[in-house]
Amino acid sequence: MKHLAPILLCGWCAVTAAAEPASGPPGSKAWRACAEGPNRHYPVNPPPLQATKFVALPLGAVKPQGWLKTQLTIQANGLTGHLDEFWPSLVKTGWKGGDGESWERGPYFLDGLVPLAYLLDDPRLLAKTKHWLEGILASGQPNGWFGPAQNKDRWPLAVAMKVLSQYHEATGDPRALELLKNYFAYLHKAPPDWPHKDWRGVRAMENAVTAYWLYRRTGDQRVLEVTESIQKNSRDWISYFTDFPWTTAALNSGKVPYDWKDVGMTAYVVNVAMATKYPGLWWQQSGDARHRQAVYRGWANLDEHHGQVGGRFSGDEHLSGKRPTQGTELCAVVESMFSLEKLIEIFGDAAFADRLEMLAYNANPGACTPDYWAHQYDQQANQVLCSVAKRQWSTNSDTSNLYGLEPHYGCCTANMHQGWPKFVSHLWMATHDQGLAAVAYGPSIVRAKVGAGSEVTIAERTDYPFDETIRFQVTTAEPVEFSLHLRVPGWAEAATLVHGETRVLGKPGQFLVVRRRWTSGDEVVLRLPMKVRAETRHNGATTILRGPLVYSLKIGERFEELKRHHPTLPVIDWAVHPATPWNYGLLLDRRHPEKSIQVLRIAQPGPQPFAQESASVVLRAKGRVVPDWKLEANSAGETPLSPVASREPLVDLELVPYGCTRLRISEFPVLAE
Repeated sequence: MKHLAPILLCGWCAVTAAAEPASGPPGSKAWRACAEGPNRHYPVNPPPLQATKFVALPLGAVKPQGWLKTQLTIQANGLTGHLDEFWPSLVKTGWKGGDGESWERGPYFLDGLVPLAYLLDDPRLLAKTKHWLEGILASGQPNGWFGPAQNKDRWPLAVAMKVLSQYHEATGDPRALELLKNYFAYLHKAPPDWPHKDWRGVRAMENAVTAYWLYRRTGDQRVLEVTESIQKNSRDWISYFTDFPWTTAALNSGKVPYDWKDVGMTAYVVNVAMATKYPGLWWQQSGDARHRQAVYRGWANLDEHHGQVGGRFSGDEHLSGKRPTQGTELCAVVESMFSLEKLIEIFGDAAFADRLEMLAYNANPGACTPDYWAHQYDQQANQVLCSVAKRQWSTNSDTSNLYGLEPHYGCCTANMHQGWPKFVSHLWMATHDQGLAAVAYGPSIVRAKVGAGSEVTIAERTDYPFDETIRFQVTTAEPVEFSLHLRVPGWAEAATLVHGETRVLGKPGQFLVVRRRWTSGDEVVLRLPMKVRAETRHNGATTILRGPLVYSLKIGERFEELKRHHPTLPVIDWAVHPATPWNYGLLLDRRHPEKSIQVLRIAQPGPQPFAQESASVVLRAKGRVVPDWKLEANSAGETPLSPVASREPLVDLELVPYGCTRLRISEFPVLAE
């Protein structure tokens, strides 16, 4: 490693005083050097909007590397890369001039296909993207409306606008910008049409994602007037999250509305997942501290009343409580991820990035087969059987936890594709001190402008989240001064940043900021110790974590083919049956779980990083079968209240990452001994 020249280290809220050379206190010259702004290289919020903490980089600035590139390539070779070749909802779609489905499914699919194509620079996917987008770009009408002639609803256009903005970032095509400008001019002239009982009203603030993106590039005040009108005339999510109605008490008393009427739409899990960002989006325009606080209140309420392992909340169609056999719809997972990506950009809170990583590395892969050809509608923390059977869902059907093409309903079939590509795109962001921030971690490379405008490349070399070491190497044509912001996760005690001969301790939940003059080849190494942790869950059960990964019982999985959807492509509906016992209690020292859990194997991720047989990190625990813990309503029964007694033999158990499992126990009863 090259010996680095002196650097300035500072934190966001307090100066890191553990290292030399020291910086000054807030207000000093050294402190101001870490706080200058705004960013001069990428579009930022101009007045009257509030400044965001970070600045989004354009699509293509961040590219996947290592195992993460392997994962996106699997997606390209799987359902994302082929779905529009055979699925009727896309083959005949009105978004390509057909007479079929003309609502949300085409834009949903493109919201994943477009970033995937440009992240991989895949010629086949880029050709697909061009075919889709040429039709959309040509669909603009004189009044500003666009899209299929059959569609009269504003909701799918909100999704299509997110697609067009990403496409413009990647290509600079002026037609995309013009289409967006014309549509907002249409909205400015048209009367408000955001009814609470309809999707376009419940999800109306999704339009604000593109509105603020457009305002940063045009300064057109009419865009802000449209956003204000939407906020005033659509579903009030700020009050909803502040005074949350669907509490545990409401659930237990049967007051949560399991229907699609006006109020029932606020209990639908995907609407809620999208809406978690809406108060934060609006805060950019209002500047009202209550709107910022509503974001935090919202997530806290969801955790308290419907929280599940890995940062998600339940909703098997509607919000359904904390039991580990309740499901979470895959659409809600990927929409929660996108909401968190926007909230990190706006507020810069490391806790949002912690949750984002947990969703990306657990629930996101856990709901899909390792080859990305099949997915679930609903996933469960304790999932011991995937079959066509009635379960304790709020309103979902008997096929909801199958792995397949279109279990229960096709919205996830269309919408699942955005998860990985958008996550990669948001691993890095620009900062207002003309630097770069690694807000979430994964093997990647970023090319961006820093300092006075020099372009640098930073290669992030790591097997994270499976490994705790992350190396950042800078390549630059000439020496350049800029700051590098590195997030220290909330779970990372004793995190260290090594630069030359200096070692700096990082505080959990904050960012380390390294400001220095960089030359090509300079490297810093971040180590995030992944101590085994135990989290108390429903009925006193425990969940085992290491880093951002949830660890689940490795259950033997027997796949049963139920239906084949294509003569040559592996598009299959699968049931999954347990081939080994699942009803174990853990022998665990709750205060010091690392004494009870052994890290058995750490290897590089395999060709399918989230296949059970190639799990790169395996933990060993001890446990006993709990005979009275059995199937109930075709799911694992209510988790026995811990501590639980068992006289069965003590055996070794293997725990693997949640994302590597199709069957799993993630909330274990704890043995009494």
